[in-house]
Amino acid sequence: MAEEQTERDDGAVAQAEESLSVTDNRTGETYELEIHDGTVTAMDFRQMKVNEDDFGLMTYDPAYTNTAHCRSDITYIDGDAGILEHRGYTIEQLCEDSNYLEVAYLLIHGELPSKEQYENWAFDVTHHTFVHENIKKFMEGFRYDAHPMGMLLATVGALSTFYPESKAITDDRERYIAAVRMIAKMPTLAAFAYRQSLGLPYVYPDNDLDYPSNFLSMLFKMTEQQYEPDPRLSRALDVLFILHADHEQNCSTAAVRAVGSSQVDPYSAVAAGVAALYGPLHGGANEAALQMLDRIGSVENIPDFLEGVKSKEERLVGFGHRVYKNYDPRARLIKQSVDEVFEVTGVNPKLKIAQELEKRALDDEYFTSRKLYPNVDFYSGLIYEALNLPRAMFTVIFAIPRTSGWIAQWLEMVDDEEQRIARPRQIYTGERERDFVSIDDRPSADPLYPPSEPLSPEVSTPDV
Repeated sequence: MAEEQTERDDGAVAQAEESLSVTDNRTGETYELEIHDGTVTAMDFRQMKVNEDDFGLMTYDPAYTNTAHCRSDITYIDGDAGILEHRGYTIEQLCEDSNYLEVAYLLIHGELPSKEQYENWAFDVTHHTFVHENIKKFMEGFRYDAHPMGMLLATVGALSTFYPESKAITDDRERYIAAVRMIAKMPTLAAFAYRQSLGLPYVYPDNDLDYPSNFLSMLFKMTEQQYEPDPRLSRALDVLFILHADHEQNCSTAAVRAVGSSQVDPYSAVAAGVAALYGPLHGGANEAALQMLDRIGSVENIPDFLEGVKSKEERLVGFGHRVYKNYDPRARLIKQSVDEVFEVTGVNPKLKIAQELEKRALDDEYFTSRKLYPNVDFYSGLIYEALNLPRAMFTVIFAIPRTSGWIAQWLEMVDDEEQRIARPRQIYTGERERDFVSIDDRPSADPLYPPSEPLSPEVSTPDV
């Protein structure tokens, strides 16, 4: 509750720190809004009306840049200080001492597992990696040039039809099984999408391998009896998985929560996250960073490129972040993994360009004053490219670890007593109360799209 008003030494009335006084200049009325956790409740503004028939004030916040839509105790970010924590553990600790499956358990269950809990968890995930053969047939139905992310999106959504019991979202056992299935099967679906795009036969999971090694096996195994990846590659991939596991209320996580608020099954909610991640402004940023390095071409071209950025003729990709106003802590950790990967694969020639670009940008007041520091996307693409993965697969690999974060957020949302179905308000800007005009009496107008001539019918040929 807000504290009472207190009288200061100068006789003025001071308001308590736990409340906000708002005066509506339209009416002269003053309202006391309680402050909790550094926020005021948007619905408190609805009481501010000109008259009884007035709907009341709404808040306007495009893209939710300053609106908290939930309470969460999963991931903490201090963007100014460059801090990222999961359930109170720093990302540096987790990358140094943990592995992805343990971090997934932490995100979902709230605590690090005991040895027995971890062994049971790892066993459950390992033994749910296979997918139904009909999913395989479903994947085979995509065109040869289908984007792997589109295939992943479709197959994740299709899982809901294979496990209809998952609709019982309040059943603890069903929720646990769904969490295990999604974390276990996502690498399988991702690898199948990769093999499908190359016309290669699918490789089934190998339960004798750990989580990242099994994924590498499903990607790259050919004729050998058992694929044995270099442990440095497996470890680097595991670190990447930890770094991408959850990142608070980003676009895809907000999509999972919004769709999940309708009480749909968890597979459909996670499919919404995959769809959001598909967008180039979210999951495709590391691919764009590589394209930028390609365009720069050599270290000698960096000064001209940076001048082009300053004149807004070029775009500096992989720097800056909506949340971080300091060096992204995930980028520091990825830089360490880059060296380990290149010990195995050989150095990617783009590394020298990336390192010099970072050095020059961080030595330039133009970029540092704008808080443009490297983010997680700047170096991650170099690792994926060193693994000889096509760029279309980068976002697919991002989706594998982010699944654990999506599930943790979905579980928290389902149990949230304050949660209601997501239904943002809008500010209507269109016309009102127009009279209908018969089609024969309507004036001609240039259409925006499609063109005035009807489109030609599609013909079912391999080239369409």
